[in-house]
Amino acid sequence: MNPGTDEQGAKVFALGDFRLQSGKVLADAKLVYQTYGSLAPDRSNVVLYPTSFGAQHSDTEWLVKAGGILDSSRWFVVIPNMFGNGLSTSPSHLPPGSEFNVSHYDNVAAQDRLLGEVFGVQRLALVYGWSMGAQQAYHWAVIHPERVERIATLCGTARTSEHNKLFLLSLQAALLADPAWDGNSFVATPERGFRAFARIYASWAASQAFYRDGLYRQLGYRDLDDYLTRAWEPSYRRRHPADLLAMLGTWMACDVSDNPVHQGDLHEALSSIRAKALVMPSTTDLYFPLEDCALDAAAIPDARLLPIPSIWGHRAGNPYQNPEDEAFIRAAIEDLMQQP
Repeated sequence: MNPGTDEQGAKVFALGDFRLQSGKVLADAKLVYQTYGSLAPDRSNVVLYPTSFGAQHSDTEWLVKAGGILDSSRWFVVIPNMFGNGLSTSPSHLPPGSEFNVSHYDNVAAQDRLLGEVFGVQRLALVYGWSMGAQQAYHWAVIHPERVERIATLCGTARTSEHNKLFLLSLQAALLADPAWDGNSFVATPERGFRAFARIYASWAASQAFYRDGLYRQLGYRDLDDYLTRAWEPSYRRRHPADLLAMLGTWMACDVSDNPVHQGDLHEALSSIRAKALVMPSTTDLYFPLEDCALDAAAIPDARLLPIPSIWGHRAGNPYQNPEDEAFIRAAIEDLMQQP
């Protein structure tokens, strides 16, 4: 099957009417993706890199390059945009108020079809993911244990904890409290909602030490308000608020054991993983804390827990502004990929 392309040059895989885990059908669904590097003749060098909350493939491709964390001179890297991120089928593409209930199980099912129908790929050398991308990597390893050789999960857990849900519910409440929300859809830009959303997110995404040391000033911002206004607000204003709500819903529902085989037994689901797993929490992550990630790693038969020693909090797992953490992650992935 030959995929099309969108107006920005990304590839578009038409899924047709796509049945979701909930039993609902996502009509005329599309998965937007991009590839980097060359596929080996035996298809043995495929790395899947699912997107994280609010991110699109262009936001994350900085680490896919020759000599990068994901070395595109050696690996064929596929970045699929998850449902709801504004590129793949999302609420912003549908009539206002349309139901949108997508799980990571659904994201993995769509990605599996892409890999099989477009590239003839059945086995993955690595699934690499940060945050919601890490959640998808866990899902891949549980749903297809015989087809995933390695996973690298950075700053993410296999099931969203209740404490994490409180953070997500506060983000949701910030958008829904805006007068632009009429109870069914957004009738205007939620100006107050975006402002609150950005400030809640910034307070959780980096550690107390990050702010105590004023690291944002080293990034070129005058003060805290300048950092929040110029860095955080624009980041989320790029996305339609209905898409943000949809991704929050997927995140809150994350549970790798929510499938017909494991039926809610998290330990059993993680114990079924056959991939070599590299679990990399940040030592200062406030919503995927080290303790939670360590519990996941302990249940996986072949897992290595390697915390990132960083004061960047959750953002240590996506260190595009942070060369020290980037070098640490790159070395860990290089070591993982050299192992049979």
